[in-house]
Amino acid sequence: MTVTESAPGGHASADEYALHEGILRRQSARESAARTYARTLPIVPVRARGLTIEGADGRRYLDCLSGAGTLALGHNHPVVLAAVRGVLESGAPLHALDLATPVKDAFVTELFATLPPGLAARARVQFCGPAGTDAVEAALKLVRAATGRSTVMAFTGAYHGMTAGASAASGHADDVRVARLPYPQEYRCPFGVGGARGAELAARWTESVLDDPKSGVPAPAGMILEPVQGEGGVHPAPDAWLRRMRRITAERSIPLIADEIQTGVGRTGAFWAVDHSGVTPDVMVLSKAIGGSLPLAVVVYRDDLDVWEPGAHAGTFRGNQLAMAAGTATLAHVRENRLAERAATLGARMLAQLGRLAEEHACVGEVRGRGLMLGVELVDPETEPGHDDSGIAADGPGIAADGPGIAAEDQGAVAEDQGVTLMWGNSPKPRPAAPALAAAVQRECLRRGLIVELGGRHASVVRLLPPLTITDEQAAAVLDRLADAVDAVARDHAGGIARP
Repeated sequence: MTVTESAPGGHASADEYALHEGILRRQSARESAARTYARTLPIVPVRARGLTIEGADGRRYLDCLSGAGTLALGHNHPVVLAAVRGVLESGAPLHALDLATPVKDAFVTELFATLPPGLAARARVQFCGPAGTDAVEAALKLVRAATGRSTVMAFTGAYHGMTAGASAASGHADDVRVARLPYPQEYRCPFGVGGARGAELAARWTESVLDDPKSGVPAPAGMILEPVQGEGGVHPAPDAWLRRMRRITAERSIPLIADEIQTGVGRTGAFWAVDHSGVTPDVMVLSKAIGGSLPLAVVVYRDDLDVWEPGAHAGTFRGNQLAMAAGTATLAHVRENRLAERAATLGARMLAQLGRLAEEHACVGEVRGRGLMLGVELVDPETEPGHDDSGIAADGPGIAADGPGIAAEDQGAVAEDQGVTLMWGNSPKPRPAAPALAAAVQRECLRRGLIVELGGRHASVVRLLPPLTITDEQAAAVLDRLADAVDAVARDHAGGIARP
């Protein structure tokens, strides 16, 4: 598919416009107020292939949302369609609960072939309800059953789902059984120092919480983390810090849960994001891309944690045969065609090109990411740098420049990670987040036929999640349209113009 084919279409015909507007009007009248994407992306998809969506109004869009990272191969990839047709034409059951089937057997075999070797050798898999949040709930339930403990350690900025337990782990509910830890990041370091020192302080904070009998946090059932925080604003964990979390948890017999729901299946430039650091978690929660665009979620875990009695965790829709077939085809295609390596190469090139936006525009605070999981943070260009959005000085509250009590030999303890995050900008000190500017960029992108998502604590990060099959030509078109959108918003902001 060429860029010309995926460019925005011309004016809609009267019939197309009427269809488009009628569907949107009925959705607004009949669907829940909780709907989200439909509010910021008022399009009506009727056809899709690869990177491209065609709306009912005849316009074409480059889709860098990809079903919130679900579509590793883009829309309607031929290998996925062939796998689904194969099941439909074979007469195989489409609903099978948790019964053994040839389709499931093929899926599990392919999945285990991709897992970190230290986990695959002794793994068990539990099929859950069809959403990633169901897998998170199952994982939390599993480690609590295996350890006999109840507290879970999670990280600020996390997103693990919308059900009660997953939401609590994401910081959206007041659950005394969840202890919150600092997640290292460069631009808005919670300790105000960033880099290796910031990650070291975050690690020491975690050790202190675990080892101080007066911390108020009992021995936890597990620690759950995202190797790259996606909804939290595209924050890749430093590899050395992730290895430190693995060591901390292993030494204290705390199961480590890696949430690879959005980062898995090649998205970050490795098949699983934990592969970058060489970490083998005790538990992995997987969904989104593993179903090849169809609903599927699993928990994979070390066999000694398999303490459940029959029926301890169940669900009616655990046996989605179409999703398993589509997932097998997707996993195999990504593995056989080395699409993770392709994502690493292309993603690094796109990240470097996005860096020019921060060099050219004061409203771009930082660009960051890993593989084809990219983010552009919009900030208020009229506020002097030096304070984050909490009003904490960039030097940190009472933190000396060399860090509190960190010996010189320790300061490089986490300095070995290989440029996981990159930063460009007019100042390394953060300006306040600018969600209104990010929303304006999203609208301008849509006008130019580019679909992007917003994320981050204040919805100030423009996120790109293109399919792993994106071509060099399409990537250039995506970057051109995004740069044009940022240019337009920067000009309007400077001129005091507010677009609807």
